[in-house]
Order: sequence, then C-alpha cells, then structure tokens
Amino acid sequence: MASFSTVGVKQYQVKKIVIDAGHGGKDQGTHGVFSEEKDVALSVAKKLGDIFNKYLPDVEVIYTRADDKFIPLEGRADIANENGADLFISIHANAMPAGNEYVHGTETYVMGTHKVEDNLNVARRENSVILMEEDFEERYEGYDPNAPESHILFALYQNAYLGNSLVLADKIESQFKHRVGRRSRGVKQAGFLVLWRTSMPSVLVEVGYLTNPKEEKYLNDELGQTYIASGIFRAVRDYKNEIETN
Repeated sequence: MASFSTVGVKQYQVKKIVIDAGHGGKDQGTHGVFSEEKDVALSVAKKLGDIFNKYLPDVEVIYTRADDKFIPLEGRADIANENGADLFISIHANAMPAGNEYVHGTETYVMGTHKVEDNLNVARRENSVILMEEDFEERYEGYDPNAPESHILFALYQNAYLGNSLVLADKIESQFKHRVGRRSRGVKQAGFLVLWRTSMPSVLVEVGYLTNPKEEKYLNDELGQTYIASGIFRAVRDYKNEIETN
C-alpha cells in the first residue's frame, strides 16, 4: 500500500485542483465506433468539476480546457503550476488494437518508469500529441515519442510527489472497483509528458476503453460518466481528509 511522502514536500491543504480533459481541438485522441476521446474526457471532467463545486465548495476547480480546443501538453502542466494547484488530475480514455475489443476497465497512472510493454504503449499514444505542436523537439528537450528510450528518460524525472500521487491513484482505483463497479486494471507507472512538469501530486486516469463496444456505450452514457466522476471525487475527498490530518 502506498503511503504519504513528506520528504521535500511542504504539508498542505487541498484547496485547488486542476482537472485536465485530455486531448481537444485538432487532437481527437483515440476513438470508438461513434465517439472520440476528447469529447468523453471533457464531459467527465466537467461532471467532476460540478461535483466538487457542489459538495466541496471550498476547493477551487480549474480546468485546463472547458471546451473543444487544443492545448499543448506542457501548457497543461503550466496551468497547474502557475495557479499553485494542490492536485492535477488528467482524464483520458483508452484503446486497444483491432482484435482486442474485449479488453475493458480503468487504469490510473502516475509518473514513473514503465514496467511492461503495455504501459509504454499507453504513454507513447498519449504523448504522440506533441507531434502536432510547433518546435516540440526544443520544447521537450529532444523527446521523440517514437523512441522507447525517450519514454524511459523522461520517466526517470522522479519528483517528491510520487508517493502522494500513488496514494491518490490507489484511492481512485479502489473507488472504481468497490463503489462504481468497474473492472480495475490497477495503478501503473509510465512516462507521461503531461505529468512530467507538474509540481504537485498528479495522476492520469484512463476511464475505460472506447475500442470496447459495451464500454464505449457506458463511457458516453450520462449516468456512466456521473458514476466515474463520483468515484474520482470520493477518492480525492478521502485523500484530502487523510492528508490534512497527517
């Protein structure tokens, strides 16, 4: 079980959360038969923000995007850093190659070195959006999304918030499994650029697989999205209560 890390990290209250809807604009992300990742992510992100505003009004919610627009990966981290956020939550939907339509479930990632090929593939897909950005080689210090060694290099930028990120990720997956009734595929680590430069506990949540027809329907259902958002909210609420009493 992950535990809270205090080395090099100030004790703080969770007063400000950045919710990042993955992809957007010209970057559609992955897709299913009838929906795109950017739209699912935005809808879940807004529902999550609405729940915070209703049940934890003392927590300020900041969105990296509130509509269908393209934001560079480093720009998302900049929003969190410049606003002094206490948590960064990035919402995404997953995909598998043709022939693997049966794969389903949630995964929550933190910044780290990938342990298995599947984790690397998820990071590679999510990071490939930088090819749409101008001067990405200079802005991301020579990072090449097509080179496995680049993912390993960036994953080695461990930060003082890894322990806390793991605690939050554990709580999110536990909520999905025990309260929402989803299949949890667990907490994982990989080199995600969107998490690399955030200076606070950060997680990337893959809420399900758009390539699974049954799950795509669930991820586009209003109630399904509300259940997902509620699970993330309860995890953050529990994390907030726990860290503020330590």
